[in-house]
Amino acid sequence: MNIEVYDKEITPELMDLLLSADPDKKAILSYLPSSEVLVCRDSDIFVGIAVVVESAGIFELKNIAVLNEYQRKGIAKSIIGKVKQLAKESGAKTLEVGTGNSSLSQLALYQKCGFRMHSIKSGFFDSYPEPIFENGIRCIDMVRLRAEL
Repeated sequence: MNIEVYDKEITPELMDLLLSADPDKKAILSYLPSSEVLVCRDSDIFVGIAVVVESAGIFELKNIAVLNEYQRKGIAKSIIGKVKQLAKESGAKTLEVGTGNSSLSQLALYQKCGFRMHSIKSGFFDSYPEPIFENGIRCIDMVRLRAEL
């Protein structure tokens, strides 16, 4: 597996990956132009993607996704490690990420990668076009996590 910075146009394949983590295409399109994208490839197949945005000295992991058949193989942890390395090299002291209150496996992943819960944005997902349900729980609030670099 190779993780690298990606500076080409987002292909439909990559957009599908991004949408698997965030079903709001409008939101994805709003942050992509000002972001850095990393991809993970297995030969010529995109198996993972991460999007990082820096604003006013704050680095945020806006989106991370791994193809279903490649999950639970340490790819997301490796991508997060690379994101943390790049953020630190860019002068970041912290890296932030947000996920849904119902995203139990993502909450566990981020904590395993050194993130700690920081804050909650109540009602963040209320504005999404369709309600999101995960693990039998309605996704309503965004849980914000932060990792010291």
